[in-house]
Amino acid sequence: MKKTLTQTNRRADLIVVGGGAAGMMAAGTAGELGLNVILIEKNARPGRKLGITGKGRCNLTNNCSVQDVIAAVPTNPRFLYGAVSRFAPQDTMAFFEGLGVPLKTERGRRVFPQSNRAGDIIDALTRFLREHHVKILQGEARKLLIEEGGVRGVVLRDGTELLAPKVIVACGGASYPGTGSTGDGYRLARQAGHSVLPLRPSLVPLVEQGGDCARMQGLALKNAAVRVYERQKLIYEDFGELLFTHFGVSGPVVLSASSHMRRMEPGVYRLEIDLKPALPPEKLDARLQRDLEENSNKDFINSLGALLPRKMIPILVERSGIPPETKCNAITREQRRDFAALLKGFSVNIQGFRPIEEAIVTSGGVNVREINPKTMESKLVHGLYFAGEVLDVDAYTGGFNLQIAFATGRLAAQAAKEEQE
Repeated sequence: MKKTLTQTNRRADLIVVGGGAAGMMAAGTAGELGLNVILIEKNARPGRKLGITGKGRCNLTNNCSVQDVIAAVPTNPRFLYGAVSRFAPQDTMAFFEGLGVPLKTERGRRVFPQSNRAGDIIDALTRFLREHHVKILQGEARKLLIEEGGVRGVVLRDGTELLAPKVIVACGGASYPGTGSTGDGYRLARQAGHSVLPLRPSLVPLVEQGGDCARMQGLALKNAAVRVYERQKLIYEDFGELLFTHFGVSGPVVLSASSHMRRMEPGVYRLEIDLKPALPPEKLDARLQRDLEENSNKDFINSLGALLPRKMIPILVERSGIPPETKCNAITREQRRDFAALLKGFSVNIQGFRPIEEAIVTSGGVNVREINPKTMESKLVHGLYFAGEVLDVDAYTGGFNLQIAFATGRLAAQAAKEEQE
């Protein structure tokens, strides 16, 4: 299926730049509609970033309504309504099952292949391209060919010109650059006169102020309740898995929390972790009282092994202000209740995000005010379309970002075909 430039006709009806989720969907859909399509991809094979999504399992969509998808988009949700309405999560699921990939829905309505293999999604999309005669060229788009307000093709890094009256830019964002997402789409967009809003990481681990998390490096909490405060305002809360690292905190619940942090600077955001979410305060106090009585002659620091992970104990004791050698029978009611409150609200002050290269998705990108939401076509250059993460849209974790990629890629291809007619 993949051809070298010397073997390929350099004219096409449509050129798609970028072989990720949006680009593969766009190219295959256009081919299915009868267009002669060239897909330009830097890697040896398309879909590389798809292979690492969902921890290698590929959370390809969320089994929810269109309204729920839009509600999961903090950046420019209204812009996506048309695309997601035309290709909803149920359409995405039917599409992949039609390509022979059985799916399953898990907690949070997250949808995965039954095999738990992201490779099955990549293989299905690759078959989709092959079946509809999409020509894949390994190369890098250096610039767009634009004449008299319309796109005319693409110039590759080696100087080769590929000609087409329609081009879809679907190069992804700037996260995980090792997969090929190195911001090429932003460069092409600027060349076409588009504004690109500042890039920032989303769905990304968080860096703490201080060193307590580093002392607990490697400790995972399976059932933590997390609240995020912007100054004193609660802006997010959820329940799930959290991981302490050498720099701060990570894990699914933290990645989701990060997408709500829009004004990141030291001192603005604080995480509060409920270490005992299943125990209301009065039951937790009773549990503490019982444990202290059973260990009445032990030092306080040696009495908490049944209540807390070993790595957390020194830090919780330090924060409590109770001298570690205090005998359990000497702990006062006020100290006990203050310690219970600490367990229900272990705080981590946030310094900032990890680098954008470590983010799952990029927030910021091509200004959607310059894109027609009904077609994904540029309002500045006729025949130029944008799809996927290159746009200034991003969503929470749970399959929503891939749903956006598939929906915008498909809409761009359909619009390119309709425009041709």
